[in-house]
Amino acid sequence: MCIRDRSSTKELAIYGIKGGAAYLHHAKQLGFEDDLLYEELQNILHLLRGNINLNEALNLALRVGGWNYQVMELLDKANTETYGHPEISSMRVTPVKGKCIVVSGHDLRDLELVLKQTEGKGINVYTHGEMLPCNAYPKLKKYKHLIGNYGGPWQRQKLDFDKFPGSVLMTTNCLIEPKQTYSNRIFTRSSVGFKGIRHIDNDDLSELIQAALNQPGFSEDEPKKEITIGFARNTVINLAGVIVDAVKKGKIKHFFLIGGCDGYELERTYYTDLAKMIPKDCVILTLACGKYRFNMLDHGFIEHEGTKIPRLLDCGQCNDAYSAIQIALALSKAFNVGINDLPLSIVLSWFEQKAVAVFLTLLHLSLIHISEPTRPERISYAVFCLKKKKQEQALILN
Repeated sequence: MCIRDRSSTKELAIYGIKGGAAYLHHAKQLGFEDDLLYEELQNILHLLRGNINLNEALNLALRVGGWNYQVMELLDKANTETYGHPEISSMRVTPVKGKCIVVSGHDLRDLELVLKQTEGKGINVYTHGEMLPCNAYPKLKKYKHLIGNYGGPWQRQKLDFDKFPGSVLMTTNCLIEPKQTYSNRIFTRSSVGFKGIRHIDNDDLSELIQAALNQPGFSEDEPKKEITIGFARNTVINLAGVIVDAVKKGKIKHFFLIGGCDGYELERTYYTDLAKMIPKDCVILTLACGKYRFNMLDHGFIEHEGTKIPRLLDCGQCNDAYSAIQIALALSKAFNVGINDLPLSIVLSWFEQKAVAVFLTLLHLSLIHISEPTRPERISYAVFCLKKKKQEQALILN
C-alpha cells in the first residue's frame, strides 16, 4: 500500500463529508437539525486527521456513507413535512408568455420565497437544474405561476441563462462564472456567491423581482410539452403491489437506477445511449441532474392489468437517493430477498461531492451491483478497494 492509495481514500471520504454537509445545510434551512449528526461529523473529521492506514481509511469512508444516510433521511423528513410528499405530476418544459424568474440550485425554501413574493405580480416562475423535482411537491405546485422547468442541467447554465429573458436566482452550489450578458440580472443566496454578483442576505427578494420586471420576458407561448415527474418513495411504494406482481408475471424483467451528477465530458452520452438501449420490459429509475441525459425522451409504459407503469420513474434530486433506497428496500421486503438479489443495476454518474456521498451510502448499505463509467481517476483506487471490501463481505454473508 502506498501513501497515494491511502490519501485517495481519505480524499474520497472528505468529498463525501462535503456532500453530506450540503444536505445537512438544506435541512437546517427548513428548521430541521440533529445534534448527533453534527457530533458524528466532528468525530469522523478528527479521525481523518490522524495517521491511519488504508484499511482504517476505507472503514472511515464507509462510516461517512452511514452518516450521510442519516443526513439524507433528515432532509427527506424536512422536505416532505414542509411541502408534502411529491405527487405524480405533468410538468411543462416549455415557457409561456410573460415576465419571468428562474430558480436554480437545490434549495426548496428559496423557491417558496420567490413564489410567495411574486404572487399576483404577473411574474412566472421556472425551475432549473436540480430544482426540477420541486414541481411535484404539493405545497409548491399549488402556486399557479410556477410554470414548470426551463433549460437543462447545471453545466448548460451559461446557454440557458443567456437566453432567459428574466432574472435568475442561484440558491446553492453549481454556479458557473456568469457571462457579462446576464451578470446584472443573476442573484445568489445562502451558501453560494461569486465576486461581482449581487448576493441576497435576507429574505427580501425585491431586487430579484424588480430585475425580472425590467426584462422583456417571453414574448409568446412556446408549443406545450410536458414530462411526468414525482416518483419519490411514497408514490412508488404505494404502487409496490402492482410492480411486484408485474415482476412475478414477467412484465417487468429488470430495474436500472441511472443517476448522479452530470458533466461536460463527451463520454457522458453513454447514459443517453444506455437509456435508449434498455429493453422495453425494464424500468428506469433516475435522480439528480444526470436525468437530463434522457428525461425528455419518450420511454413509454409497461401495461399490467389495467395499470400503466411509466418506464421512467424520476425519484427527484440527488438527495432523493434516500427515496430510491427506500423503494429498493420495500421491493426487497416484498420479494423476501436480499437487496443485492433484486433485479436491480445501479449506474452512477460522477462529478461533485454529493455524488460521492451517495456512492458511499450505497456501499455502506452493502449494495454491490454498482457501475460508475465516469469515475474520477484520482480516486479510482479508493473506489476499487471499497467495492472489493463490500463484495468480499457479501460473499462471506452468503
